[in-house]
Amino acid sequence: MKIVLQKEVEKLGVPGDVVSVADGYARNYLIPKGFAAPATKGSAKHSERLRRAHDQKVQKAVLEAQGVASKLTAAPLTVTAKAGEEGKLFGSVTAADIAKELEAKSGATVDRRAVHLAEPIRTVGTHEVTIRLHPEVEAAVTVEVVAE
Repeated sequence: MKIVLQKEVEKLGVPGDVVSVADGYARNYLIPKGFAAPATKGSAKHSERLRRAHDQKVQKAVLEAQGVASKLTAAPLTVTAKAGEEGKLFGSVTAADIAKELEAKSGATVDRRAVHLAEPIRTVGTHEVTIRLHPEVEAAVTVEVVAE
């Protein structure tokens, strides 16, 4: 069955896409939930409007994410934590801690899931952290961990 997507569906498409899916998937899930509408002759114009609106929304989100990324990379982020004499932390600095500090510094909301750490930071010093603000925008932030 051919349908026109009304909302973004993962692994299927974005609003305005005309796709073919199984009849049951369309009738029982996509159409009742409002994710799609049946494709008709008159739906071509509607799908084009949906696609344009989605593209504009995505471009606006990318520009906002780039602005936030430039704020975050402007200066290093300083995090204080309790540490021993050899520079090892009592505990660790996690993605949630970094996200909280970034929000305090920049004013922009940063979700802890957007902060990508290979493993929690357990030593004093300078560390590079990647922040994924948008699927197309990543920011490399320098985090300086300082002992209290």
